[in-house]
Amino acid sequence: MPTTTLARALLGAMLLTVAAAAEAQDYEREKRWAAEVVPALVVGDAVMLKTGTGREFLGIYTEAKAPRALLVLAHGVGVHPDFGVIGDLRTRLTDLGYSTLSIQMPVASKEATVDDYYPKVFPEAADRLGQAAVWLRAKGPGKLVLVSHSMGAWMANEYLDRAHASTPYQAWVVMGLTGGYSWGMRRYRFPILDLLGEKDIEPVLKAESRRRGALDAGNGSRQVKIAGADHHYAQREKELAAAIDAFVREVVLK
Repeated sequence: MPTTTLARALLGAMLLTVAAAAEAQDYEREKRWAAEVVPALVVGDAVMLKTGTGREFLGIYTEAKAPRALLVLAHGVGVHPDFGVIGDLRTRLTDLGYSTLSIQMPVASKEATVDDYYPKVFPEAADRLGQAAVWLRAKGPGKLVLVSHSMGAWMANEYLDRAHASTPYQAWVVMGLTGGYSWGMRRYRFPILDLLGEKDIEPVLKAESRRRGALDAGNGSRQVKIAGADHHYAQREKELAAAIDAFVREVVLK
C-alpha cells in the first residue's frame, strides 16, 4: 500500500475510533446530573476539571484540615460522583482525615449495556483519572491514592495499565471488581487493596481467589472482605471506610 494511502487509512481509522467514543458517551446526561447535584451539595465544593482535549467534567472536592493523604474517587457504571457508596465515602473519608476528589466518569445513555462502555469510553476515562491526579496534587503535598468502585475499577485498571510507570498515584483501592485484574497489573509496583463484600455479586465473588493470587503481598497489597456487605456496601459504609483508612495508614503512609 502506498505511504499516502496507508496514512489516510490510519487517519480514517483513528477518526472513526474517536467518533465512536464520542457517540457512546452521553455528555448531555452528565450536564443534567451536574445541574442537579451541584445546587444540592451540603459538604464539598463543585469544581470543573478538563480532559486532555479540553472537555469539562465535574469533580466534587472535599478538603480535610492537614490531610494525611489525597484520594481520587471513581464511581461505577451510569451514575454521578455524589451517588451511592462513592458519595458516602467522599465525606466519610474526609472525616477520617483525607482530602477527596470524586470525579464524574464517562457515562453512556440510560439504555446502554456494558458493551457500550467497554472499550468505547475507556480512553477518556483513563484521561480523566490522570487529569484528576494532576488537579488534586496541585492542591498541596500528600500521597495520592486512587479509589475505584465496580466499572470505575475497570476504568482505573485501564488507566494504570497505560500509566503505571509514570502515574502519581501511590496506591490503588479496588472495590467490587467484577472479574480478575489485567495481565498488565502484575507490573504495578504500588500496593493494592482489593475490597469485596461478603454478599457481593457473583462476578466479584467468583474471581475472589484469582484476584487475591495476583496481589503482591510483599509490597503490602491485601484483600479484605467486608462482613455482611453487598456490592454497594449498603449499611456497611463505616466498615468500608475503616478498611481503606487502615490500609492507607499501615501501608501507604508507613
